[in-house]
Amino acid sequence: MLLAKRTAPPSAGAFSLPGGRVEAGESLEDAALRELEEETGVEARIIGFNRAVEMMVADTATQLRQHYVVLSFVGLWISGEGQTGPEASEILWAEPHEIARLTTTPHLHAIVENAQKILLDRNLA
Repeated sequence: MLLAKRTAPPSAGAFSLPGGRVEAGESLEDAALRELEEETGVEARIIGFNRAVEMMVADTATQLRQHYVVLSFVGLWISGEGQTGPEASEILWAEPHEIARLTTTPHLHAIVENAQKILLDRNLA
């Protein structure tokens, strides 16, 4: 899998899946593929939806500052080796079992585990 080390909050300095915002009028799949290519230079094709994860960032114990909903997709590599940029200070191709040794964003382990099941169900792993 392709991981990118985040340069900006939340979770700056942690490895995560590449991604970002959906632009107006853009499908979720198109946004995922565009963000992947913009952040890493990698092209892929979507296999299917993986899962949703919520992240809440608080200023204090009682004040919520931001609420993110992260949607992940399973994809297969088409081209590109991965390159760093303003949003990714490091790019890492890793086997799923290798993420345990990394500092990652919350829920990455569960996201990857579910993606593996999807690939196995489709005989792509």
